[in-house]
Amino acid sequence: MSDFQAALDSLSNMTDGVVPISVDEYRARMQKAQSLMKEHGVDAMYIHGGTNLYYFTGLKWNPSERMVAAILPADGEPNYIAPRFELDTLRDYWQIEGDIFAWEEHESPFALVKKLLAEKKVSGPTIAIDGSAPFFIVDGLQKEMPDHQFVTAQPISDACRQCKSDAEIAMIKQAHLMTMKVIESAASILKPGISTSEVTKFIDDAHRKVGAPAGSYFCIVLFGVATSFPHGVKDPQILKEEDWVLIDTGFLLQGYNSDITRTFPFGKATAKQAEIWSLERDAQIAAFEAAQIGAPCEAIDAAARKTLEASGLGPNYDLPGLPHRTGHGCGLDIHEAPYVVRGNATPLESGMVASIEPMIVVPGEFGVRLEDHFYMTTAGPQWFTEPARSMEDLF
Repeated sequence: MSDFQAALDSLSNMTDGVVPISVDEYRARMQKAQSLMKEHGVDAMYIHGGTNLYYFTGLKWNPSERMVAAILPADGEPNYIAPRFELDTLRDYWQIEGDIFAWEEHESPFALVKKLLAEKKVSGPTIAIDGSAPFFIVDGLQKEMPDHQFVTAQPISDACRQCKSDAEIAMIKQAHLMTMKVIESAASILKPGISTSEVTKFIDDAHRKVGAPAGSYFCIVLFGVATSFPHGVKDPQILKEEDWVLIDTGFLLQGYNSDITRTFPFGKATAKQAEIWSLERDAQIAAFEAAQIGAPCEAIDAAARKTLEASGLGPNYDLPGLPHRTGHGCGLDIHEAPYVVRGNATPLESGMVASIEPMIVVPGEFGVRLEDHFYMTTAGPQWFTEPARSMEDLF
């Protein structure tokens, strides 16, 4: 057991050697998107502010009610649309330069998109819209350009984003190593009477100490029966002797997410808790072993469920058992393609990244989630962080 300050003092910045995504990589991403656009018969792609805009152009911009976007034609350079009063900020943040079409507050950005397409001689009618764009964007574009055909850009963006580059793999790996150190440190400060709110605050401070200026991107800390709620409860809990603990947290390293969960006893586990914990670990390992090149994503989910159902849990999403998918892709969005869920026949490819977290929920008693992420190589799956070996060897 360690006090807060001593635990924080034991941590240090872990971002030395982190290499940002290069301008050349952003350009290669756009070129891949343009190749896919031609395959899909798309003449231009509307990329809304958010993670897709950052992924393709390197421009970090949070989405809002004001249109900030890039228009990427099937051939040529990207063009930007933004409020005129934001131009200096946009130029300060961008990685790839391009023509900017600016609109004043009283003007229609949708009409500006139409003008941009005409000036850039995008004569084809098919425009792919960023899957993360809100409805008002799609609605406004459709009303302004009724002669155009609007389709989702999701198949294009997913095909680009779900297979990570070596640079992305390195970034995600370092992020997970940092969060693993934070969770290990958080486990050391637990003592009777501590609240989940206090642990959450410590984890935020610890993320900052290892090199995350904004602290935790998210944090779930649960004690006792609350651990049976996958994403928590509204009220904080106070830790008691022999309590059950779940910590699930992550942060953003240059936009890339970490996401790790550990569940363990504070004190001695009951026989039932120990049994369920071991089953959770077995299901996680079975899922990992099912992750082979060419196998469908759903095979990972099926392997975890088969392990649990063989021990009398489930079946399907029934409780006690696994109430949700086994995992999700992770990158610039904490949940993104590929999803590890029944019905997803997407074949696993080198560079894909996903979590394995086949949580077991025992209603009214406790839950166990062990979550680690893996990435695919031509030789098979590799962990970013080693899974827990036992309740005594979590890290």
